[in-house]
Amino acid sequence: MKGFKNVVFMSMAAGMLFYSIPMLEFRDVGSIQMVFSCVWIVMALLVVAAHLHQILGVDEEKRRELSRINRMKKWQTEQLLQGRKKLLQFRK
Repeated sequence: MKGFKNVVFMSMAAGMLFYSIPMLEFRDVGSIQMVFSCVWIVMALLVVAAHLHQILGVDEEKRRELSRINRMKKWQTEQLLQGRKKLLQFRK
């Protein structure tokens, strides 16, 4: 369901972008209309990119990799503590 929602919102943002591009003004360089048009297009592209990022699951891969690294660190810490415990028992 989460992926479907992102696809729908990305499609809506892309549709809104394609619908509005012919209506935006790009004639006068430096005018308020051109600045608004450029900012509006950039914002719409950011929305599309954010939804595409979620659909591709880039964060999911990163989360899995961080989880794997944390498990390895915990295992290394346990091994270190067990080694110290054995060393203390050996000294007694």
